[in-house]
Amino acid sequence: MTVDTPGPGPAPSEDPADQERDEGPEAGLSDRDQAVLAVERRGWPGPGAKERAIRERLGISPTRYYQLLNALLDDPRALEHDPVTVNRLRRVRDERRDRR
Repeated sequence: MTVDTPGPGPAPSEDPADQERDEGPEAGLSDRDQAVLAVERRGWPGPGAKERAIRERLGISPTRYYQLLNALLDDPRALEHDPVTVNRLRRVRDERRDRR
């Protein structure tokens, strides 16, 4: 009888974020990334409503949301998934950088 034991090397990660990174650039956007873009695509009456939706729908803090969103703006998969939203946000980001 043989027992399956892990070989010498690192154990596979159980963190979903690590698994998303392991998929490589040819993989599509994760569900979380698509949800971030969906929140940003929608119009909001004010910052309070948007922050509340970020916490309720995504289960993350607004600070983490904006970190993820900023990274998505540089991801070609995000541009392919939602070019209108990504290009709009890139323009806004570039305008803010130019004003500094």
